[in-house]
Amino acid sequence: MLTATQTPAPAVRLSRSHGAPSSFSSQPRHAAAAAVSRVSCTRVGALSEVVNGELVVGDQEQTSDGLLTRHKKVVADYTLSATVTVSLKQDDSTPRKVADMVNRDWLFLDFFSSHTEGMHREPQLARYSHMDGKGSFIYEASFSIPSSLDAIGAVQVVNRYSSEVYISDIDVHLCGGSHQWTDITFHCNSWIDYNPSDQRFFFPLKDFPIFSKLDEETYGPGDSLITRELIEEQINGVMTAEEAVLNKKLFMLDYHDMFLPFVHAVRELDDTTLYASRTLFFLTEEGTLRPIAIELTRPKSPNTPQWRQVFTPGTSVAASWLWQLAKTHVLAHDTGYHQLVSHWLRTHCCVEPYVIAANRRLSQMHPIYRLLHPHFRFTMEINAQARGMLINANGIIESAFAPGKHCMELSSAVYDKFWRFDMEALPADLIRRGMAIECEDGELELTIEDYPYANDGLLIWDSIKEWVSDYVNHYYQLASDIHMDKELQGWWNEVRTKGHPDKEEGWPELNCHGSLVEVLTTIIWVASGHHAAVNFGQYPYAGYFPNRPTIARRNMPTEGQACSHDGMQPTFVEDPVRVLLDTFPSQYQTTLVLPVLNLLSSHSPGEEYMGTHAESAWMADREVRAAFGRFNERMMSIAEMIDCRNKDPERKNRQGPGVVPYVLLKPSYGDPKDMTSVMEMGIPNSISI
Repeated sequence: MLTATQTPAPAVRLSRSHGAPSSFSSQPRHAAAAAVSRVSCTRVGALSEVVNGELVVGDQEQTSDGLLTRHKKVVADYTLSATVTVSLKQDDSTPRKVADMVNRDWLFLDFFSSHTEGMHREPQLARYSHMDGKGSFIYEASFSIPSSLDAIGAVQVVNRYSSEVYISDIDVHLCGGSHQWTDITFHCNSWIDYNPSDQRFFFPLKDFPIFSKLDEETYGPGDSLITRELIEEQINGVMTAEEAVLNKKLFMLDYHDMFLPFVHAVRELDDTTLYASRTLFFLTEEGTLRPIAIELTRPKSPNTPQWRQVFTPGTSVAASWLWQLAKTHVLAHDTGYHQLVSHWLRTHCCVEPYVIAANRRLSQMHPIYRLLHPHFRFTMEINAQARGMLINANGIIESAFAPGKHCMELSSAVYDKFWRFDMEALPADLIRRGMAIECEDGELELTIEDYPYANDGLLIWDSIKEWVSDYVNHYYQLASDIHMDKELQGWWNEVRTKGHPDKEEGWPELNCHGSLVEVLTTIIWVASGHHAAVNFGQYPYAGYFPNRPTIARRNMPTEGQACSHDGMQPTFVEDPVRVLLDTFPSQYQTTLVLPVLNLLSSHSPGEEYMGTHAESAWMADREVRAAFGRFNERMMSIAEMIDCRNKDPERKNRQGPGVVPYVLLKPSYGDPKDMTSVMEMGIPNSISI
């Protein structure tokens, strides 16, 4: 899954639509109140005033007796403390030089939010505190920050001393209160020259420099060989690595920590291999991503040290062949993750508890059951078939995809570490991955402007949310109606405590219109738009197997003791074509997978499409029928908009020579059978294939 290398803004449960305002969202009176009102469950509005110099945000909510109540919240400042570890060159570490340094005001810091907005007009002074006993000097600084501020995204360091100094670490702690982010460590590890006008930026360990969170005693060194020098070389020095991160130019396909624990187990299987991988992309001026580096890693074992190597496009013939092989391994990782996580786990698997709980706890006459019913069509049946033919032991997935018999184990591990219900909402997912930031007005700003999945997906998300809002508003006049609905609360409680009992966080409380609309929109989006985007393009994109290999069967020719010729195995030097073909899936694996991909990418003859299929219960109610009519009109308008986007020559990711138009999220209009591609037949209501 592609992520941006800058720190993403904290994902919040949004209570207003991106593009069209929800009829249940509270609208902030001014920007200062937006941070609170966006996540509140109010229906009427938000008021604010200043009390004793502090901003007080008041939310209004209509109670069952029709009165308005107001709840005051004080938005207080927090104190941020920063500890900086500083060293001098050995020649400069004289008593006089040290005494001069510790008595001067020379080290200044400024922190930036994840939106890369500075917190202060001028960098703040860091003062000498003590020595750490290892020859380093500890400096400390304190900052006052508003509680509404986003996560820390970068730190600026200014050296106004007369000598070059070495900054190793900057530890940032939040003193008192609570916030959406935790303590952060910046591993700078850089010499900084004396230059009062020079601005050196550093980023959290999770972003750059790249570092693993796994145990080094078990897997080996956690630092990445993708260095700032390598990045700057690959982007031809157009900017520094720090500037590339700050300007949102670097993106990473990160399968390092996810795959590394499985490498040795997979390598014990016949005719297959596995690495952990990181792939770095640079966002060009045209808005397209260019891969600039691939790092492959094999963890250490009791008998062998860790092996890792970075591959780049290169200029020599040998480097080009190695780059092609490295891409084959990464594509196998991405194909496996796509099938096991993006497709099976996040749609088929995680939707099941919603279906089961709805049939157990909601009457078929319940309005929420009637709303969700078309989005659960055939899901249990198709999942039962998948368990018997695809993901079963020694089935097609285990026989032809990278993790082999560990496929479901990998899927379960990702569920355990990463899955949260509130992050399955499209806006929250984009924010979490750093592919979007939330602006002060609640709108999303994409970090890649021409990102077809996000561009089209947000249109679909907004349209679904408006339809759900109209529907919920019709049946629930007051927030208390939602809270007192025993069937509804019983369904949601069973989803959380029985369907996903091991997940304690990320579950909204169904206590107001905003939270109910968000929950229902998320479920409908996953069952329709998300599934359509990850399913129906499988054969069109992966039908040519070298484009999307499902498995890599040979190690890189630069790994192992058999390397002799310039660090490469003789077989690779003699016949690189044969090595590449042997790395691809076998002919048997290819013929096993291709028919399945073709079947999965097909639409059933009786498919029901979003925005066109209407339940009879909806049509029987005049207001609901009118709301669905508006939903249908919006979907038809979106289809026309997507057609225009695919013809826009400025959108290089969906138009141009060799570029496939993006139609996976194009709503159906007319007869789906008349469409030129299976990908543009429409968005099915449910996971039915």
